Amino acid sequence: MKPTYSAQLAWAVDAACSGNPGPMEYRGVDLNTGRQIFHFGPMHGTNNIGEFLAIVHALALLEKQGMNKHVIYSDSVNAQLWVKKMQCKTKLELNEKTKPLYDIIARAENWLRTHSFRVPIMKWDTKNWGEIPADFGRK
Repeated sequence: MKPTYSAQLAWAVDAACSGNPGPMEYRGVDLNTGRQIFHFGPMHGTNNIGEFLAIVHALALLEKQGMNKHVIYSDSVNAQLWVKKMQCKTKLELNEKTKPLYDIIARAENWLRTHSFRVPIMKWDTKNWGEIPADFGRK
C-alpha cells in the first residue's frame, strides 16, 4: 500500500543514467499533484551522483521557498547516506568530461555544510509502493 500524502507535503526525487557513467539526469515531483518541480540534465555522470544531487536540489529549493513542512522521498540509500555525511563519495573519474559535474557536486557539498535547513528524507519503499513517482521509467 502506497503512503497517503493528503496530510503530508511530500516530494519524490530520482535520477536516471544511460550507462554508468553516461548521460545522467534527475528530477523532483510533488507527490500530491504529480507535477514535476525541477529537472536537471542530462550531463555525463552516474546514477548515484544524480540521486545525491536530486536530494540536495530539493533541500535547497524547499529552503529558498520557506517550505519546512515537507518530506523528501528517495529510493537511494547511498544518496541519503552521502547527504547525511555531506559528501558525495563517488568513484567517478575526474577528467575534462566530468569536471562540470564535479563543480556542481562541490557546490552541493558546500550547500550542505553551510545550511542547517533540513526536512526529513525518507526511504521510498519500492517493494510495497512500486516505482517512485519521480522515476524516469527506463528500467
